[in-house]
Amino acid sequence: MIVWHLKLVGALLIGLALAHLTFPKRFDWGNDLAKLQLLNRQMFWVHCFFLCLTLTLMGSLCLLWPQAFLEGGELRRLVSGGFAFFWFMRLLIQFFVYDPQLWRDKSFETVVHVVFGFLWSYFTLVFLWVFVTSP
Repeated sequence: MIVWHLKLVGALLIGLALAHLTFPKRFDWGNDLAKLQLLNRQMFWVHCFFLCLTLTLMGSLCLLWPQAFLEGGELRRLVSGGFAFFWFMRLLIQFFVYDPQLWRDKSFETVVHVVFGFLWSYFTLVFLWVFVTSP
């Protein structure tokens, strides 16, 4: 059962990385970033690239090698615990950093806010499940 959840998490993470390809147009990054200094603009793009790379690598590990999470050992606990912490921190940011004015009284944005809250919770719980059931 946990293998199925790890594979689903992997597919969702890779999908999330691919979704980032639509963000520049969807959020009009070109116009906003043009106002930044060159260094800040390039740092933004580099950070976005590495976020997508991280999501892809994390997703690939879960999708293609879920059994690696089920084999005993300290690395399994470190990786699953680290991933659980990563997604728990992302969950906290969803509710305590993003200003509610970004989604309040806006139907689509509210749905997105809630869906991502559930998604970050799901990722956290799956990796926590792997962590606590480690031999």
